[in-house]
Amino acid sequence: MGDRARLDRRSLLVAAGGLAVAGIGVPVGLAATGDPPPVARGRRPISMAMHLHASFSEGVASYAAHLDQARRNAVDVIWWTDHDFRVAAHDHRRVVHFDGPEEAEGGLAWTWTESTEGALTASAADFVPAAADDPGRALRLTAAGAGILWYAGKAWNWTHTGNISDTTLYLDVLPETAGPDATLIVEIALSHHPAGAGRPAGQLVLRYRLGAATDTRHHADGRHGTVDLPAPAGAWRRHTLDLLSDVRRLWPDLVAGDNSLRGLRLGVQVAGGSRGAYVVDRLVFDRARRAGQAGEELRAEVLRGYAGAYPGVTRHRAYEVSMVRHLNWFGGDQTLPRFPSPPYRDNDVGATERMVEFLHDHGGVVCWNHPLDVERRESLARLLVERHALGVDLIEIGREPVDDHLWAYDVAARNAVPVTAVGVTDDHDGTDWRAGRDRHVTYVWAASTGRDDLVAALRAGQAWFTDLARYRGALDLEIGGRSAMGAVLTTDAGELTVRLRATDLPAGATLEVVTGAVDLAGVADPTPAIEIGQVPWRQLRQGWHDLPVSPGAGRYLRTQVRGRDGVIIGAGNPVWLLRQPPPRGIPPARRF
Repeated sequence: MGDRARLDRRSLLVAAGGLAVAGIGVPVGLAATGDPPPVARGRRPISMAMHLHASFSEGVASYAAHLDQARRNAVDVIWWTDHDFRVAAHDHRRVVHFDGPEEAEGGLAWTWTESTEGALTASAADFVPAAADDPGRALRLTAAGAGILWYAGKAWNWTHTGNISDTTLYLDVLPETAGPDATLIVEIALSHHPAGAGRPAGQLVLRYRLGAATDTRHHADGRHGTVDLPAPAGAWRRHTLDLLSDVRRLWPDLVAGDNSLRGLRLGVQVAGGSRGAYVVDRLVFDRARRAGQAGEELRAEVLRGYAGAYPGVTRHRAYEVSMVRHLNWFGGDQTLPRFPSPPYRDNDVGATERMVEFLHDHGGVVCWNHPLDVERRESLARLLVERHALGVDLIEIGREPVDDHLWAYDVAARNAVPVTAVGVTDDHDGTDWRAGRDRHVTYVWAASTGRDDLVAALRAGQAWFTDLARYRGALDLEIGGRSAMGAVLTTDAGELTVRLRATDLPAGATLEVVTGAVDLAGVADPTPAIEIGQVPWRQLRQGWHDLPVSPGAGRYLRTQVRGRDGVIIGAGNPVWLLRQPPPRGIPPARRF
């Protein structure tokens, strides 16, 4: 190894502007002996968006929107982590009887909200006696002038939303005063899609217009599509709204099934001073293919519609398991767990641990999502140490507030709890990944973008996360010419040389070296036992530094990148240098 590749303690202190890391000594033992590029060792950095929601979840995003964002942001892999119970449409709304402004089904509320637009001279929404074959009430909407009286509906926790691929709506309608200038509108807000075929990017809107035409007609105007349906005045008629078929006809260039029934509202639209009056009853949501595993099969079918599209972006199906503390499940056989009714989330620690066991029994790795949603950093640290991170393999550390997540993560590290830190986007919109509050992609060192290679790298801790908009370089830790990030190394050497790899730091950024004692001190504040050294970006032109480290009674080391504004924009997983195996042993994937 040349002189440029070796730094003794004094030159490192000078080059780093005062680097101070506890345990640094003269490099001996397993010093790096060469500098082959990572690709030559059969690995390459692969970027992944690991937490995304599309048309089988509750947001506005389509799969196409996320694929477009991945291509625009040079992200190699997408994991589709739709909510499991939403894929299955478990306990989603089945019927609305219009019995009042709010009505329950299975203990879960449906709520109507009234609004107007335009210049109406009169409007009213009244609950009146229902159709003869539907006991209870119905809704009469009347409007006069020029505008629309809207009634927007929403189910508890968005349980009216969901993918439209198997969904047909039925609605009973009695037109009392109807005509070309007095129509009933049933508006369905669909998903956000990239631009295409004369259509700008944005959310699609499907409108059924009743009462204006004597035959069925379809018309698309950019992102807005209209289906005219005949509705003779004075007679009840049950109308069938075939969402999938109508989307196909209106926008033939789309994968029609890649749409969610995001929003629903009814309205009476009038023009030219006309008056309109319609009575509506019994809105039925018929989802034909969601029982058991059918929802997952349906999702796979929709995703096959993008086969061959967006080359360069690999996609893998996954789940966000949602009825306990949220868990992302990567790999495995995709078996849906059982769901409670009603679908209330259970934050009980034991329930989450049992779910982790279930998912492990079905293969793959499990990630603890947004761990601070029901914890503070101190209580999270306690669960990481005393409940061994609930048994998960991964944890979302790259999300706001990053500093608090890293604090708890360092508590786990000093107790030799090897759980892989990953980043998160948690994007439900698909409009602009860079604009999100949480915009951290995860990188792994892997031989390919194949699912098994990625899962193996995650299980081994060969991962780091970066701010999508601010840093896209590679991080690694090497000992003896071998990657050691995520590994647990037992050694009796007095000192080791750890090669710190960090490429493409932005101007003014600093590579920080975080080292701490592995003292099994429980949930004590880790800050006094941590030292942070700094290597400015100008000293990393070759992409690496050699750092001599004394393991002492046991140490861990990780790196992080801090931007010129002081914000952490990337962080890697640690290596543990121990005198003896930790109390729970060393997981096979992490043995050095």
